[in-house]
Amino acid sequence: MKAEDRRKRIEQTLTADRPISATALAGMFSVSRQIIVGDIALLRAAGLDIIATPRGYKLGETSGLIHTVACIHAGVEELEKELLAMVDNGCTVLDVVVEHRLYGEITGQLSLSSRYDVQQFVERARDSSTLSSLTGGLHLHNLRCPSEEAYQRVCRDLERLGILYTQG
Repeated sequence: MKAEDRRKRIEQTLTADRPISATALAGMFSVSRQIIVGDIALLRAAGLDIIATPRGYKLGETSGLIHTVACIHAGVEELEKELLAMVDNGCTVLDVVVEHRLYGEITGQLSLSSRYDVQQFVERARDSSTLSSLTGGLHLHNLRCPSEEAYQRVCRDLERLGILYTQG
């Protein structure tokens, strides 16, 4: 298969609903993972909105309202409660953002939209350091919410959990 044909097939394979890993794509097209990473870079350069999530690549979503919420907590147990409060209210956690004093803003793509997504992420977080550990637990999340009411529910739940950052 020619590289251009493979990239067209990759574009057809990606959806906004389910991420697919570079390894899985490499298996589908009988090429190396690195070839797929290069193909994704070229597709992005051509204007395709491809998001890299912890579970793989997917197309960007365009519906819903985008809101940012500031959170603070320490530990994986609070992380799980925080993320569940967001997805249980119908929002997708697009990313996590921290302000690092040396590097400036650092963003990690998440794209979590279900309890299953959160469970998978939290399991990996138990064996790793989170970005918020660099900032004493303070971080931002960009959320895609189906409505303003869903966002307000998230804020109320986070405040009730003691995770919503409201102090200066």
